[in-house]
Amino acid sequence: MKIGIIVGSIREGRLGLQIGEWIKQQADVQGRAADYVLIDLKGFDVPLFTSATHPMMAKKHYDDARVQAWSDAIDACDAFIFVTPEYNHGVPGAFKNAVDSLGSEWVGKPYAVVGYGAVGGVRAIENWRSVLANFSMVDIRNELNINLFTHFADGAFVPNAHQNDEVKALFDALENLTGRLA
Repeated sequence: MKIGIIVGSIREGRLGLQIGEWIKQQADVQGRAADYVLIDLKGFDVPLFTSATHPMMAKKHYDDARVQAWSDAIDACDAFIFVTPEYNHGVPGAFKNAVDSLGSEWVGKPYAVVGYGAVGGVRAIENWRSVLANFSMVDIRNELNINLFTHFADGAFVPNAHQNDEVKALFDALENLTGRLA
């Protein structure tokens, strides 16, 4: 079982990469049965979605090499953890664009969301649930909310013991669901 931890912010000085790396580290430290891989959206440089071919009709073959690389990385995973900031009560545009650029790579796969922002990314998480339902993706109700004001010190992510327990429960639920759907 391969679970992709997708870091969805591409901003300079972004905090999401620290969170994604912490999630990966927690999976490694816990000796999880699943293979957790970090997928950093910024590294793919996914262009704006302008293709004349609808992604669901593309059959996982894209003209743009950057989109193809993104497709290959996503298609290789059985489930996902979306690490998402909340921008203006919603999801970040670049992350949404990258999701919209693909089609069947997402269909029916389980996912969890780790949100961060002034109120822990709760509105972005709810936005993602409505977007990903279009792909018949299956979410776990566990979520992890990271507050910019209480979980960061001098720009560094400082997880607490409660978050360590929450991420373990998130792993357990996501692995369980992914195994049942396999």
